[in-house]
Amino acid sequence: MEIIKCHGSGNDFVMVDITRECAWACAEDSMSVDGMAGMSAGMSGNGASRISTEMSERVDWSAFARAVSDRQRGIGSDGLLLVVRHDDGIYGMDMLNPDGTHAEMCGNGIRCVTRLASERGYLDRGVLRSGGREYRVARAADVAPSIPAFAVDIPIRLHSRDFAFFAPEERFVGRVIEALDDELRFTALNLGNPHIVAAVEHIDMELLEQLGERVKGLRELFPNGVNVSLYSRCAENAIFVATYERGAGITLSCGTAMTASATAAALLGIVEAGRRVRVDNRGGRVFCTTSLEPDIVTRLEGNATYEWIGEAEFTEGVLRYDITRPTDEAELWREFVASLNR
Repeated sequence: MEIIKCHGSGNDFVMVDITRECAWACAEDSMSVDGMAGMSAGMSGNGASRISTEMSERVDWSAFARAVSDRQRGIGSDGLLLVVRHDDGIYGMDMLNPDGTHAEMCGNGIRCVTRLASERGYLDRGVLRSGGREYRVARAADVAPSIPAFAVDIPIRLHSRDFAFFAPEERFVGRVIEALDDELRFTALNLGNPHIVAAVEHIDMELLEQLGERVKGLRELFPNGVNVSLYSRCAENAIFVATYERGAGITLSCGTAMTASATAAALLGIVEAGRRVRVDNRGGRVFCTTSLEPDIVTRLEGNATYEWIGEAEFTEGVLRYDITRPTDEAELWREFVASLNR
């Protein structure tokens, strides 16, 4: 299958366009009238659903995610992005963590999927679906020279079944979670996936690691796990964010975590709501703009960088891959990150 190694703000992934791979895989398996009809129908209507189902049954994507994410024996990534097409014709993203579990949403990943979907003509409706929710996506102004950037509007809820430590009708904004830490003041947000974020004077990565490990033992509070972030104000209307991701650990950046942190900062008055906020991270830089009325929606803008394009074979748990087309985008992004004033 074709694979694309990509990243958003240093948060790197292996991406597979199932809608394209399914058509070829199923056609190679069967030259019957039905098989060819499914392929020639492209990715339209029930044909797409049938082909996608067949491909999903052929590949253990959780095992594939674990294989490609392994930084010692595999390609090395923070997860796997699958470009899918639903029965109603809307394209979407299925994201798998390095441990093979599914994530409902990934802000950095969906920008990479948006780029590919845009290049392949999949975005006639201007939306992508992930975790059962639809997200409006679009091209954005470049964050770094010569590297495409994309934006996603993320609706945000301040309560969900992912949080069992406050009442559904309440908001948990700037409050202590005593079982986790008796000093930090967290805000709980759901962006399709659950987050808790806390404002601090200075980010302590050792503390972040401890918090990320600690929440794993608090299933009564976080029944589906949670992403944990610390953020600090580094300039007027600018913050720095670091995150321990559920299923992945500490990564260079997390798109939804940066969005959650910018949103919490707007709710608490640390940054100005409605204004474009610079969000720096260990992997680079994004921008977030939060609207608090009538509903909370934050736009995330950032790079979608292709490092290389290649081919992979996954047979009986064994991964083989070749890089067929490297790009210069990865080096351009490294130069951009090096130029940032930290």
